[in-house]
Amino acid sequence: MRFLRIYLLLLICFYPFMLKAQEIDSDLLQIKEQLQQIQSYTANVTFDVDISFINMPKKEAIIYFEKGEKLRFDSDDFVLIPKKGLDLSLNQLFEQSFITVDRGTETIEGKSYKVLNVIPTDSKADFSIAKLFLDTGNKRIQSFEVSTKNEGVYRVAFQFESVKKILPDKVKVSFELEKVSLPFNFMGKDTEINRKEMRQDGTKEGAIYLTIDYKDITLK
Repeated sequence: MRFLRIYLLLLICFYPFMLKAQEIDSDLLQIKEQLQQIQSYTANVTFDVDISFINMPKKEAIIYFEKGEKLRFDSDDFVLIPKKGLDLSLNQLFEQSFITVDRGTETIEGKSYKVLNVIPTDSKADFSIAKLFLDTGNKRIQSFEVSTKNEGVYRVAFQFESVKKILPDKVKVSFELEKVSLPFNFMGKDTEINRKEMRQDGTKEGAIYLTIDYKDITLK
């Protein structure tokens, strides 16, 4: 009986925190709802690669987004596509059921952001945990970090030209190269690869920068 009383006492004490962890943050729900209004868009994208052992000039492509379908792209030359970073609607975070945990606030470059952990509750999700930085005033995600099940950790940072924009104008996708499979043999004749440096031991990091010019955005 004594053990039961202690268990019930602990349950009463910690129940509010357990309940809070199971709820989905209201600010994130508003952002999610806003992103889900995007039905389609077409955009010209410029890609710039920042990897120490790869020298590749800027590439260009056109991307086509239709809600519920895989992202399509056209390019006259090879483009190193960061599959995770191009999901600007963040479907990969929201397509499976999840819970959120409030981690307080963090200040980046003088601005305060609300920090959340997104934890999927469905085994079908391809990530184990995500850390989101919310710009609650403008109702959008400023950056996020995702720990995937098979491709390590990748980080995405957005830049917006105005406070009214839903979709970012510039994106930085950074990752650990040991965890990301890059098609080195298909980067085009104008790309130089230092294979000696590439094979050196140690963790290597890379980044891909996207500059996006939207031509057509359809909202619900």
